Amino acid sequence: MEIKAVKFRKDGYYTAPFAFGGEEGMEKYDKNERYRGSLQNYLIDTGSEVILVDTGLPYGTPEEVPDENSLAFTGHDITDYMTAFKNLGYKPEQVTKILLTHRHSDHSGCIDKFPNAKVYVNEDELGADELKGKNNLVPVKFTDGAYHNFPESQKIADGIYFIKAKGHTNGNSIVIVENDGLFHMIHGDITYVDEALYKNKLSVVFDDVKAARVTLDRVRDFISNHPTVYLSTHTPQGYENLEGKKVVDLNNMPKTIPVGEITFKTASGKYVCSVCGYVYDPKVGDPDNGIPAGTKFEDLPQDWHCPRCKQGKEKFNKA
Repeated sequence: MEIKAVKFRKDGYYTAPFAFGGEEGMEKYDKNERYRGSLQNYLIDTGSEVILVDTGLPYGTPEEVPDENSLAFTGHDITDYMTAFKNLGYKPEQVTKILLTHRHSDHSGCIDKFPNAKVYVNEDELGADELKGKNNLVPVKFTDGAYHNFPESQKIADGIYFIKAKGHTNGNSIVIVENDGLFHMIHGDITYVDEALYKNKLSVVFDDVKAARVTLDRVRDFISNHPTVYLSTHTPQGYENLEGKKVVDLNNMPKTIPVGEITFKTASGKYVCSVCGYVYDPKVGDPDNGIPAGTKFEDLPQDWHCPRCKQGKEKFNKA
């Protein structure tokens, strides 16, 4: 069995308020404290089938244009998700299963590009806007009982387990792959940066903060008792851990690598949600929520929220 990273954005960042402020509040942290960001999802080659965990941003999602007040920046495009997938040497027709950690479009954006894949998703996510009209969805009911200290699980294949992990979204899940004596935890967005795992902090993005706390506690307990490689989506630490087979030691946080120089592009007038990738286009507005076409982002009401993931305006960056 082999696990590979599908890398499609690099050189982003997440600020301390965003990454750590979920329980104590963002005001407790310095917005100038930044941690490295990127975007990648993962592929599992079992030898007999190709399984994806999440499927990147939709084709054509514009880059964000951050400024000094941006809480998060997903990074610059390396390439689009499908090209990154094909560059690993695979064809879309080879993929038999997609395991969706949660609904957000940086995880679900290309699930319709794999014609032979069944898409396994926590049944609590089925009503999500991001999944409307998607084919081959397989509702996961977690009927296989506990997996170690996680109460609800579903075995997907030998050594591959889908774990119920509510909090970040109400249908959030984790994938654990047992391989070479290690437990590879592909966790979606339990944390955005690995420092949050070591510091035991929740991000500000969640549907249910109490459930998110329970899930993070279970994750840390599992890691304390099993040799775990922690595979993140939003930080290069994810693929660095994978490539180096780095096992988490919660008592010894690795030294933080500083964020490199941030390059900026010219803004287009559109804005992108740094959480789910939703694009606000002033030419279109948000008519479903009473915002007419022609409304500039700056003129949106202060209580306007992302139509997709319900985050506030402060989570948006210029595109």
